[in-house]
Amino acid sequence: MPSAVALIPAREGSERVPGKNVRPLAGHPLIAYTIAAAHEAGVFDAVVVSTDGERTAEIARHYGAEVPGLRPAELAGPKSPDVGWIEHVLAQLEPRDAFAILRPTSPFRGAATIGRAWRRFVGLGERIDSIRAVEPCRQHPGKMWIVHGDELMSPLLPQPEELPFHSRQSAALPAVYVQNSSLEIAWTRITEQNEIAGERVVPFVTDEPEGFTIDYESDWEQAERMVDTGAARLPAAA
Repeated sequence: MPSAVALIPAREGSERVPGKNVRPLAGHPLIAYTIAAAHEAGVFDAVVVSTDGERTAEIARHYGAEVPGLRPAELAGPKSPDVGWIEHVLAQLEPRDAFAILRPTSPFRGAATIGRAWRRFVGLGERIDSIRAVEPCRQHPGKMWIVHGDELMSPLLPQPEELPFHSRQSAALPAVYVQNSSLEIAWTRITEQNEIAGERVVPFVTDEPEGFTIDYESDWEQAERMVDTGAARLPAAA
């Protein structure tokens, strides 16, 4: 079985949901549920948090994650690409064959989901570079537009001549999927090319709530409702 490490990014300074990674949800900091799910999955040699904040690091260690060192400020900005912090943290660890990115903002992605994705990844082996969670796109890009100034706009996508996408019923459009934040798994070798996905990317289709992501305050409120009503189950954090 390939060796693998779970990487959990948790930079401080979120603008849309301040302090979200350590904000309490159902009695525990949000990050605790991803740490718990990673351990419970039983496929990782280590569960590692990458953060630029000491408070987040202390909380992560309390819930059983490793924090080999704080992320440098230049790798922790709102526009910093993932490949930077991934290379930074991997350089501090023993080499592994593969790594997973498990973001705290998907608290309902449990051990079963991780295990299912891992088995698919390993089963495909070296035929692929990575696997990435996706879900059906609710707003089809075939009906999206770019606005030019105050008067005109043009379709985002090239349109078929016979019948443009924007003039079709949604059921007649090609299926399109959008990535969510629940998980990514890749062979470590692709980081040598300054990438984290590679060219041969396999879809891992998630259902709600496992692909649910907290990006906005309204998402947080929805997550609380999902917990309160039993619509979703959180991993057992301790």
